[in-house]
Amino acid sequence: MPETHMAAEIRDTPAAVARLVERQGPALAALGRSLRARDPAVVVTSARGSSDHAAGFFKYLCEILLGVPVASVGPSVASLYGAPLRLKGAVVISVSQSGRSPDIVALQAAARAAGALAIAVVNADESPLAAGADALVPLGAGVERSVAATKTCLASAAALAALVAEWRDDGALRAAVANLPAALDAALGLDWDAALPDFRTASSAYLVGRGPALPVAAEAALKLKETAVLHAEAFSGAEVMHGPLQLLEPGFPVMAFAQGDASRDAMRGSAERLAAAGGRVFRVAADGGDLPAAPTGHPLLDPLPMLLGFYGFAEKLARARGHDPDRPSHLRKVTETI
Repeated sequence: MPETHMAAEIRDTPAAVARLVERQGPALAALGRSLRARDPAVVVTSARGSSDHAAGFFKYLCEILLGVPVASVGPSVASLYGAPLRLKGAVVISVSQSGRSPDIVALQAAARAAGALAIAVVNADESPLAAGADALVPLGAGVERSVAATKTCLASAAALAALVAEWRDDGALRAAVANLPAALDAALGLDWDAALPDFRTASSAYLVGRGPALPVAAEAALKLKETAVLHAEAFSGAEVMHGPLQLLEPGFPVMAFAQGDASRDAMRGSAERLAAAGGRVFRVAADGGDLPAAPTGHPLLDPLPMLLGFYGFAEKLARARGHDPDRPSHLRKVTETI
């Protein structure tokens, strides 16, 4: 069959991220210096779906490396409830592919009116969200035709990682961001077919991670629902040991994203316990996991090539389960919620 739009966009991701790093590097460096000078006590994010998972990735980097708490504010607080916000001196980061969702636009405007610096990370330069921001980070990822977002999610996460590197003036993270396109390219060549049989016949699945891999697990679970019509839930490697563990039965598929940071030993223990409970566990790791991963040179950035590897797996799984990953029956590309 012809290549799907999703497959083409997955293949284009390394080049899209390379363009972003090259074109937006100076602007991100300037924005990072501005944030250092501003020294906000808190950052709030506004996003939905895949964009919210990119914002979740930023949350972990920001809190781990900068010590600045990040809160995701529900857009309906502004769009439906009209609640006054108290954000003087804060920063609001809005992440969106289209920049046209009314609730995201409304929250950015409310946060800005409340005294926050508004940063928009968007793929559409000419959009209401871009026009209403104090600072714009254009992704320049090109048109994304598949309903299931892939390259824009990873480009958003890469832009936000670069922003943290510049804000912190972190040479190691900056170098890993520069190396990210090569790591993403390497991820395209990795084989995850070992997990296909178990996921193809499954009715449910778990995706687990810790730290910056947790939002990657959430994005993976969303993609399984969107493309493969497979019920999937994402959990922290710690939280899954509570109520969710009870649902495991022999052969229940689990994918565990395990980067080599401070969470590595805890995630290894979680994977072992999930397997002991009957789960068919596939550990994604660069250090000899069940499914291979491409290292970036910085463990906190390693979940991003894992996600690209997963996208390729999800596209293949959707077709194996008899679905067109480009055309989910109940979804459309731009969801203009209020």
